[in-house]
Amino acid sequence: MVTRTRLASSLLVALIAFVAAWLAMLPGVAFWDTGELQAVGPLMGTAHPTGFPTYVLLGWLASVLLQPFGEPAFRMNLLSGLCLAVAAGVTVDLVRMLTGRLVLGIAAGLAMALTPIAWTIATHAEAHTLHLALVAILLWLLVAWDARVRPPAGAEPGDRGRARDRGDRFLIAATVVFGLAVGNHSLTLLLAIPVGLYVLAVDPGIWRRGRLVLACVAALVATVVLVYLELPLRAGPFRAPLVYGTPDTWDGFRYIVLAEQFQGSLSDPFGELPRKFGELVSRTVGQFGILAPLIPVAFVVTVVRRPRYALLTGSAAAITCFFAASYVNADISRYYVGPALMAWTWLAILGAAIVDVLAVVGGAAVTTSEGDPTSADRAAANRAARTRGDVVAVLVAVALVVPTVVEAPVRFDAVDVSRQRQAATWTDHVLEEMEPDAVIVSW
Repeated sequence: MVTRTRLASSLLVALIAFVAAWLAMLPGVAFWDTGELQAVGPLMGTAHPTGFPTYVLLGWLASVLLQPFGEPAFRMNLLSGLCLAVAAGVTVDLVRMLTGRLVLGIAAGLAMALTPIAWTIATHAEAHTLHLALVAILLWLLVAWDARVRPPAGAEPGDRGRARDRGDRFLIAATVVFGLAVGNHSLTLLLAIPVGLYVLAVDPGIWRRGRLVLACVAALVATVVLVYLELPLRAGPFRAPLVYGTPDTWDGFRYIVLAEQFQGSLSDPFGELPRKFGELVSRTVGQFGILAPLIPVAFVVTVVRRPRYALLTGSAAAITCFFAASYVNADISRYYVGPALMAWTWLAILGAAIVDVLAVVGGAAVTTSEGDPTSADRAAANRAARTRGDVVAVLVAVALVVPTVVEAPVRFDAVDVSRQRQAATWTDHVLEEMEPDAVIVSW
C-alpha cells in the first residue's frame, strides 16, 4: 500500500508537470538549436558539438513511438514535456527518501516543474530537459545506494554484507545513467568530482572493492562508447540525411565531441566576481521568488541533516554555477536547471526540519501538561505526535508550493509559446518558392 501511494504520488505530479508543459508547448518547428534538434532527432542524425547522441537516439525513439501525436517536430517538443514529467516524478521520491515525508516530495516535485527555467525548456525540443531528468535519476540512485549500503546500527555483519551487495546495483546503475548523461550534454562532466566525493563519503573503503570498481568503470565506459558510436556510424556507413561536420573521421569526431567550436567561450572565470554573484542572486530570485532568501538556510540545514547529500549537491551546484557564470556563448539560463532542482531538495529538507521541531515542541507541551504518563498515555501521545507531525508536514508542504502556484499564471504567460508559428510560416513560404531538387542551408 505504501509503495502504491508513493508510485501514485509520483505519477500524479509527473502528469501535472506534463500537462503544464503541453499547455505552453510550441506547436511545431522553431528556429536555431530547437529547429536543429527537431530535425536531427527523427532522422537519427548528428547535431552540433558535442553531438548530443543520447538525446538524438532518444529523440528518434520518441519520434517512432509518438507518431500518432503530430508531425516530427512536435513529437520532439513532446519529448521535452515527458522529460520534465520524469524529472518531477523522480523528485517526489528523491525528497521522500531525504526527508521521510512524501507530502514534501509532492510539493518539491510540483514546485520544481513550475520553476520558470524548467518550465521554459519543457515547451520545445531541448537537450537540457533530458539533462534535468537524468540528473534527477542520478541523484535518486545515489541516495538509494547510500540508504542501502549503510544498514541501521546494530545489524549483524552478514546482514551488513548482504545489504551492501544489494545496494551496489544502484551504484552501477548510477554509473550507467551518468554515462547516458555525458552523451546527452557535457554539463554532466561538471558533476564528476561531486559524484566521486559523494561515493567516497558513503563508502571510504570502496577503492579496496576491486570488483565493484571495475564493474562501475566498465559500465561507464561501455555506456559512453556505445552512445557516441552513433556519431561515426550515422556519418559513415549508415549515413543520415542530416550530419553536422565529419564525425566519421578522427579529427571530425574530436572536433564535435570536445566541442572545439566553442573553445574560448569560457571568459575570465575568476574576474568580475561581484557582478557574477549579483547576477546569480538575481537569477535565484527570478526562479524561486520569496523563497529565494531561504535557500542558503536550507543548504545549512541540509549540511546538518544530510551531510553527504549536501557534499554532493552543494559542490555540484557551486561548480555548475561558477562555470555558467563565466560562459559567454548565447543565453545560458538553462545551464542552471540542475542547481535549481538541487535547491528545491534543500528547501524540502528545511521543511522537514521545521516539521520535526514543531512536532517536538508540541509533544513537550503535552508531556508537561499531563504529569507522569502511563504506558497507555505514552502510546496515545505517540499517536498524537505522529498525527501532529503529519498535519504540520502538510502545512509546510503547502507553504513550499503556494508561492509557485500563486505565480503560475504569470509564469505561464512568460513561457507560453503555444501560438508561435513564425518558423512554420517561414518554412511554408520557403518551400513554396523552392525549385525541384533545391538545397537550403539555414539556421
